[in-house]
Amino acid sequence: MASALEKGEPMNMSDDEKITGHGQEYVRPADELADPDAGLSEEERAAHDRKLLWKLDLKLIPWLSFLYLISFLDRTNIGNAKIDGLQEDLKMTNGQYNATLSIFFVSYACFEPLTNVLLKKLRPSIFLPIIMVWWGICMTTMGLVHNYAGLMTARWWLGVAEAGLFPGVNYYLSCWYKRSEFGIRAAIFFSAAALAGSFGGLLAAAIAQMDGIGGKPGWAWIFILEGLATLFVGVASYWLVYDFPDRATFLTPNDRARVIRRLREDQQSSAEHEEFKMEYFWASVKDWKTWAFAIIYMGCDGSLYAFSLFLPTIINQLGYTSTTANLLSVPPYAVAAVLTVTVGWIADRTHQRGLCNIATSVLGIIGFAMLLGSGKASVQYAGTFLGAAGIYPCIANTISWASNNVEGVYKRGVTLGFVIGWGNLNGVVASNIYRAVDKPRFKPGHAVVLAYLILFLCIGSIVTRFLLAFENKKRRSGQRDVWVEGKTEKEVEMLGDKRPDFLYTL
Repeated sequence: MASALEKGEPMNMSDDEKITGHGQEYVRPADELADPDAGLSEEERAAHDRKLLWKLDLKLIPWLSFLYLISFLDRTNIGNAKIDGLQEDLKMTNGQYNATLSIFFVSYACFEPLTNVLLKKLRPSIFLPIIMVWWGICMTTMGLVHNYAGLMTARWWLGVAEAGLFPGVNYYLSCWYKRSEFGIRAAIFFSAAALAGSFGGLLAAAIAQMDGIGGKPGWAWIFILEGLATLFVGVASYWLVYDFPDRATFLTPNDRARVIRRLREDQQSSAEHEEFKMEYFWASVKDWKTWAFAIIYMGCDGSLYAFSLFLPTIINQLGYTSTTANLLSVPPYAVAAVLTVTVGWIADRTHQRGLCNIATSVLGIIGFAMLLGSGKASVQYAGTFLGAAGIYPCIANTISWASNNVEGVYKRGVTLGFVIGWGNLNGVVASNIYRAVDKPRFKPGHAVVLAYLILFLCIGSIVTRFLLAFENKKRRSGQRDVWVEGKTEKEVEMLGDKRPDFLYTL
């Protein structure tokens, strides 16, 4: 007869562990990590894996992508609110408006390196709903402020609350999928940002028609309604966000064993329990890859925020009304969303994330060169398409690239926190380069974004790929074998990406 484990049923053993969450409860057998597919042919094992991947994708990706759509919508809708009269109604100077953009990125970037540790300790099903309710409150209050000081306060706390979502979800997904499977999932997740830009323009144009209702201007209703929606989504997330593989209640014991087995085959230990130690933090800080990927990410992230915050204003300066400018911002984002997923798919199959970054960044460089070099509305609008196409795919691809090359539960979490935090800190720069005095061409702003794309994104990707390939060559030739001499099997495993047999993704 088949054992309970083979049937995927709970077993009663003295050292079993009870797992609860989301109103569910079952017992995880102590020996469930035994391979449930032992003895099966490769075709049968592959069939089980395909079924498992489909199950994971349906449970994890749609809702998490929706959360990021909400997040990006909430942080960038101030650009839509501006062209509907926010700055004039609150009697803010151009410098004060830029300061309200900058303050978000300061708190956002400062708290990001800490959030992945909290995510691991509090569990995703607790941590993510808490921060969503928090930023939903902040978002709603932005529609109730009456002056510059109130808006600054709300934007600061919005940055603190949102800091945990993007690095947290990327880290979380990297603990579920193989390195060759992660890129397309990260791309689908991040494509929600492009959809948010597209959907945000449509939504802002519709909500702005409520101008005067309840004595509130249209821009205030943008914040209030989107903030209330975030509150609702945050509460629902308690039941729709699952914990890490070792505690996720939707997995049967067999599926749990398959997830962990697949990660082990991929030279990962991310699904297993690991206690936080400061040595993991310092291992990330001392790793050159942390700072190499941080430089690349600042190239695409600084450009991203400049683009998303000011696209409605740029289009508005081409001579269109506020509503038309919001609507015309939709197509570039739609193109970016499609290309983001396409690049993620290509990078997963070719394992050439660096080359994908380099090739895609060229589109952005051409796009911003068009914005900088031509005053024709048609050329500038075409440049926004290439700009979006060259920026958005590189965000998800860079995060996947960094995640693929860092092993260890907490080290990866800290590294992603630093990389994303440093990138987002450049939102402070992005918030201040499109000045009102530079209308209508915004040459200094376009020039700064172009420099970011060339120096940090494109050249940074070239240098990092070269260094990773150089290290792989040393590992293949046995020059790093000395790192494991005299160590036990467990000590070797704990080396993570410092193991000589761990080859970097290029």
